[in-house]
Amino acid sequence: PGLMPEGMPAFIEGETYTGMMARFKEKFGDKLVDLPEVKAEEAPFGGTVDIAGVPFRFEKGPASDFPAANILIGGKVFYSHWAPAKAHMNHLQLDSVAAIDAELESAKAALAAQEAGAKHFVGGHGGLAPEGAVGFRVEYLETVKKLRGEHSTAEAFAEALKKAYPDLPGAEGVEKMAGTLYK
Repeated sequence: PGLMPEGMPAFIEGETYTGMMARFKEKFGDKLVDLPEVKAEEAPFGGTVDIAGVPFRFEKGPASDFPAANILIGGKVFYSHWAPAKAHMNHLQLDSVAAIDAELESAKAALAAQEAGAKHFVGGHGGLAPEGAVGFRVEYLETVKKLRGEHSTAEAFAEALKKAYPDLPGAEGVEKMAGTLYK
């Protein structure tokens, strides 16, 4: 049967998820696989579920995200919605000032998992994180938070962030991210 993080079964029946999936279906047609129609059990946050002898530890992820789950698999694989990357973050991840703190808290949880022995960091978006991406994510978010506090306009923030990371991939999306952080 199915197993999902706490809150996810209700979320996939709600209008945000069904609307998103309808748009994906329009765009990608039959390339999408339908979710199996099974009653899913919910794994509570703060708990561990054993699957075939492998412990899956479910923790709350960033409060700005949903399903907002970080899952530590076998103590070695850390799964989150967005994989850490050595790149500018997407405006969907950082869509408010509160999201900066939420993502930073989650990145620090990933770093703590790394320090405790986790070796691989993956996400529903981004795949396998490259070496050093977890530490980079923490440093990047601390910089984003600092720059957001220092600049009163989206334009000044975007310029300062690109100057702080002149060779970082994803610079073309910095203005869009800045716009969401200043609305």
